[in-house]
This record gives sequence, structure tokens and C-alpha cells, in this order.
Amino acid sequence: MELRQLIYFNEVAKNEHVTKAADELHVAQSAISRQISLLEAELGVTLFLREGRNVRLTSIGKVFLEHVEKILMEVEKTKEKIDEYLNPEKGVIRLGFSTGLSVHTFTMVFTQFRELHPKLHFQLLQGTTPYLIELMEKGEIDIAFVAPVPTDHSSVGGDIFFTEKMLLLLPENHELAKQKTIRLNQLEQERFVTFRSGLPIREMIFKACQKAGFVPEIAFEGEDMDTIKGLVAAGIGIAILPELALSYNVPKDVVAVEIAGPEFFRAVGVITPKKRELAPSEQTLYQFLKSFYDRLYRFQM
Repeated sequence: MELRQLIYFNEVAKNEHVTKAADELHVAQSAISRQISLLEAELGVTLFLREGRNVRLTSIGKVFLEHVEKILMEVEKTKEKIDEYLNPEKGVIRLGFSTGLSVHTFTMVFTQFRELHPKLHFQLLQGTTPYLIELMEKGEIDIAFVAPVPTDHSSVGGDIFFTEKMLLLLPENHELAKQKTIRLNQLEQERFVTFRSGLPIREMIFKACQKAGFVPEIAFEGEDMDTIKGLVAAGIGIAILPELALSYNVPKDVVAVEIAGPEFFRAVGVITPKKRELAPSEQTLYQFLKSFYDRLYRFQM
């Protein structure tokens, strides 16, 4: 089985016509027909049904096509990686970031990075940390922003860039709004506006509340930071959010209050694969991120 046979097969399947496929690939129709015949002979199955000038995949041909598409995609990704090694200042970096992570500093990161490396582009994917780890294990992403940062995972390494405080967000007319610090057990009778089950912030809140002796009552659960802020302003409930998320797009009718206890801090950083080296372009981004956040938080301190 040769790569060109898979390319020919894929093009004929896409066009359902040998002549059209030959035109797309700029090869002779006879060459495509011969290579597909050789492929069918090697596999011992019929991949196409011939209907005059048109062709149609057989049932086993459809199954074969699914695998061929994956193979050709991997070949293209391999070519991209080689091109990145040869030209580390251009290419696409697949970057993930976990749901519930404040993106406030990302604008500065991307703006400054693109000024230094204008030919490097990003493909961004969002999801839970386990989902991003799964994508990284499959080789579909290279670097991911996460919070909290796993430091003992078998397949990914974690680098902490900074520690983020979690704050309580209240309507400004709430009876606790004028306190500088609150204890978690003061919120036992409150209704919470929070993230959906399975997200790290939600799990953090539930564990802390259970430790304080109660199970929080949920008024709303979702994924969007601004929606949660808006619902707090509307008096639907209270929320616990990352400090960075409260530095932008905050409704004027809410206040942020500190919560007592070490459990309301979380580590923010990136994960990278342990079992493969980053490409030069990815390594360029990784080193830039470390330097950027080191400068940012050293200056703030």
C-alpha cells in the first residue's frame, strides 16, 4: 500500500468521479484507475461500485475512507511539524485553555508575542483540564493554559506561572458587602451562581463548603464568566470567581470581598507533553510565556 494510492482513493471518493479526481490531482485518469485496482487487489475487497462515469463507495469503502482520512491528516500534520522545524518563525501552534480560566491577560500575551513573531499563528481550543490532557496525549494540542496546574500527571508536565486569589462577588446591597473578609460558614444560607459540575472552580467551592459544614444551594450553573457576574448583579445569587476575572467587565452593582482560608487560592500555568519534545515554534512560545508572567508578577510584587 502506497501513500499515492491513498491520495488517489481519497480524491476519487470525494469527487465520486475518476476523471474529476484526475483533473484535481493533475495526473492521467488511467494512472488513478490502475492504482486503485492495485489497492483493491492488495486489500482483497471492492472499494468502489462503478456506475457509468461515476463511482460510489461500497460499505467497506466507506470504512476504509474513515481511516484514510485520518492517515492523510497525520501526514499533513507531520509535514507541518517538519516545516516548523525548518522554519520556526512560521506555522500554527495549537493552544488550549481550560474552561473557567480568566483570559484577561491573554490579550496582552498574544499581542506582544505576535509583535515579535508575526508569522506564527494560533489555533485555540477550550475545554476542561482532563479534556485538554486527552487532546495533548493524542498530539492534537501542544501547550495548554490550565488552573489548577497538575504537577504529578504521568503524561503531562505542569509549570505554575502565578497563584490566583478567589474572591466572593456580592450584590452591593448584600448584608455582607461592607465586610473586608468573610468566613465561608457565613454563606450557608446563600444561593450560589457558579460553574457547571466537573469544572475545577465548582469542585473547589463544593469541597470548601462541605469542609465548612454545608452543601451549597445552586441557583445557576454555567460556563461563562460574564453571565455569572451579570446574574450576581441581578440578585440571583452570590459567586466565587478568580481575582483576574473581576478586573474587567464587572457590573457596577456588585462588590468583591476576600474569603478567609487557604483553599481559595489556585495555581495558574501551562501543561506540556512529557513524552515528546516541543517543536521550535512551540518552545519559542513556551519560553515567552514564562518570561512574560515572570515580568508581570515580579513587577506587581
